[in-house]
Amino acid sequence: MMSDKYIYIKSYGCQMNVYDSNRIKDLFSNKGYKITKDISKADLTVLNTCHIREKAVEKVYSDIGRVKKIKEKKQNMKLVVAGCVAQAEGLEIKKRSPSVDYVVGPQSYHKLPDMIGKVDEIENSEFLQNEKFKNLIFNSSNLSSEFLSIQEGCDKFCSFCVVPYTRGPEFSRPVDDIVDETKKYVSNGIKEIILLGQNVNAYHGIASDGKSKDLAFLINKISEIEEIKRIRYMTSHPIDMKDSLINAHADNSKLMPFLHLPIQSGSDKILKKMNRKHTVDDYLKIVEKIRNVRPDIALSSDFIVGFPEETDKDFEDTMKFIEKVNFVIAYSFIYSPRPGTPAQNKDNISLSDKKARLSALQSLLTQQQINFNKSFVNKGMEVLFEKIGRHKDQFIGRTIYNQSTFINSKKDLLNQIMNVKITNSTNFALECQI
Repeated sequence: MMSDKYIYIKSYGCQMNVYDSNRIKDLFSNKGYKITKDISKADLTVLNTCHIREKAVEKVYSDIGRVKKIKEKKQNMKLVVAGCVAQAEGLEIKKRSPSVDYVVGPQSYHKLPDMIGKVDEIENSEFLQNEKFKNLIFNSSNLSSEFLSIQEGCDKFCSFCVVPYTRGPEFSRPVDDIVDETKKYVSNGIKEIILLGQNVNAYHGIASDGKSKDLAFLINKISEIEEIKRIRYMTSHPIDMKDSLINAHADNSKLMPFLHLPIQSGSDKILKKMNRKHTVDDYLKIVEKIRNVRPDIALSSDFIVGFPEETDKDFEDTMKFIEKVNFVIAYSFIYSPRPGTPAQNKDNISLSDKKARLSALQSLLTQQQINFNKSFVNKGMEVLFEKIGRHKDQFIGRTIYNQSTFINSKKDLLNQIMNVKITNSTNFALECQI
């Protein structure tokens, strides 16, 4: 009798990596592997990596070192480095870390099951997204909500970003393939779909009539599936924010009133140096349009501080911009030079200035988030409960605005959408009761 085989997967970075990790799990579950959270039990360890910031890459090499020590005790373990670091630094990984058995880029991980057993392979040279998706298996990895990758790659070439080099050019999956994948998740009880893409609103997939369709069409098509109650999408680029998508927020009740729309800086000078292809005013006009059709829309964004040549005035412009828009949540980072990007050799802001700016910016953004959460105390909201909390009889869910929400209940609330009353707000979550 054959003993069980175990696979351990660690995901770094964006939600698309989480989606990819779930698909890798599917591929190996189909080959008889069981998922384990205990790396010491694993016969196969997969590090699904992110290349977006320097610290993320350093973390990968640190983790490779830790896995090496486990491999020395468990001789038959195989180590795979997958994802964007694998695509960008495949040969370097093998050179620096001989303990790595296989290296596979984000468009080639469907080949992993066939690679295992062969000797020291690197598979990261081609961007063949269509081939990848044709070879994947789609099992639901969650109870209530599921990520679904609809678009990959990027043609924008922001001067700080490695995505065009690690994920390739923009590719959109066909409409029918996405609808079919959604139906598979629905058969497992999923109620919410989160559509993913590096530039998700650049989606232009082919429909059954042979014509290219935009994201608004796809959202409306998915919303026809009765069991799907909520639809979200991320991450969007301002220059692809079409009127049809804005109007979908007004017309489609299943499309949640939450928009993650990164700007990166509130300074036109810095936006130009970032090659963002839009101005602050362009962004503000989008905000005005979407708030006109959906006044309660919640906005989130991304910010990079300390970009090369960012002056105190440029930073002050960013702070004024944040005050003007009023975000419900945002993700902010110190500029990190990435190899191969145009901005790589221009880093000229001191680390102390970067840290001071980041602290000030995050303080303002946190206060905006706290104020937004407080505004719902003693009000009714609709929450989809997704998982069990850390405490007894506790359930965790999310509001229509994507706020984390927790409740104590003797009744099983998993995978249910409930009307609740918000009783308290913390900095980052809401407490509620039925």
